Amino acid sequence: MPTKGAVMAEAVQAIDPSVPPSGTGCVECEATGSWWLHLRRCAACGHVGCCDDSLNKHATAHYRQTGHPVMQSFEPGEDWFWDYSTEDYTDGPRLADPQSHPVSQTVPGPAERVPADWESLLG
Repeated sequence: MPTKGAVMAEAVQAIDPSVPPSGTGCVECEATGSWWLHLRRCAACGHVGCCDDSLNKHATAHYRQTGHPVMQSFEPGEDWFWDYSTEDYTDGPRLADPQSHPVSQTVPGPAERVPADWESLLG
């Protein structure tokens, strides 16, 4: 069984700081017309997915489908990384710009797709 240090080293090796984000919103939610609460960005391939507090949890689904363990918050003013393989925060380098979705983008978003009762749906 690998040590925690070995798992963390593997996760850091999976980070590609040169890859830009896939867009300004969750890839799958955009494709289906859904909405999200917060966004996460894959540190390996740039895929932007919605967080686990969102209805669809696409960032976690991306990890399960690809094995890419490290995500970074894609929210303005946040720069933390999460490692799914250790289920803990981790460190990582500065990723390619942009660092977040546009500040003008609503949270939850996108505004025109967020239902009036969104809070009860996430409850």
